[in-house]
Amino acid sequence: MRKQGLSKASVHEARVAYLFLIPAFVGLSVLTYGPLAAVFSLSFFNWRGALAPTFAGFVNYIRLFTEDPYFIDSIKVTSYFSLLSVSGCMVYSLAVAMLLNRKIPARGFFRAVFYLPYVLPAVAVYIGWSWLYESNFGLFNYILSQLGINKVRFIADPKLVVPSLAVIAVWLSGNLIVIFLAGLQNVSRVYYEAAEIDGANSWQKFCHVTIPGMTPIIFYNLLMSLITNMQIVTPALALTSGGPGNSSMFISYLMYRYAFVSSRLGYASAISFIFFIIVAVFTGILFATSKEWVFYEGGEK
Repeated sequence: MRKQGLSKASVHEARVAYLFLIPAFVGLSVLTYGPLAAVFSLSFFNWRGALAPTFAGFVNYIRLFTEDPYFIDSIKVTSYFSLLSVSGCMVYSLAVAMLLNRKIPARGFFRAVFYLPYVLPAVAVYIGWSWLYESNFGLFNYILSQLGINKVRFIADPKLVVPSLAVIAVWLSGNLIVIFLAGLQNVSRVYYEAAEIDGANSWQKFCHVTIPGMTPIIFYNLLMSLITNMQIVTPALALTSGGPGNSSMFISYLMYRYAFVSSRLGYASAISFIFFIIVAVFTGILFATSKEWVFYEGGEK
């Protein structure tokens, strides 16, 4: 009778869980899986928006890899930007979080200061940075000129535009700082005390206590930063329009141009689905490799 009572309770608990999962499942289906299926279906059509779509088969995909003058370059530019911005965001946000985790005067104020860029309107942020990067009268070039250094065309030079935009992305990583800060506060002091007893210095404690204890947080921030920065579009819209040349032609911006400037919605859908696959591949690689370096409480990977 006791086992039967437990079984009924388990069944009831499962039913309640499924009941509360229904809204989340419906929302996920309507907002994620439904649009993804629609984009995949639309990628096999030629559609200009005003006219009825006509079936084209794999023509859009073939054109992407054989005729499109921008697509391959956009993949390279997006990958390059993601590499710079993700690595920069991780190092910068972890370093700032470690500084803010110390007992310093006005610590709450500085936490708000470093988080503030993340909540500012993105377009306003990039326009503000464009004034700093301005070739003739921008603040950065003014400082360089005072130091006797030639002026730099930060966003007008094809070689410098992506690193310059990556710097802005790093500056905007206040959300990662907050998450890292929360993770640092959850690393048990017992491990630090044991390391001090063994004679470990600050660097050894960082490498053998802080980093292993933070690997789940590092993995989460790395994943979120990768997905966010691969989908970057605001810099091209607000500052560069994909230039100079094709040096900042990100995949998301290329989709925008084909969909809303050229009205080639079917072709833009093909780009979107290929981009989805690219992001999924990078995400899958990250999940697969995380088993080797992410450690959880109790020593489990």
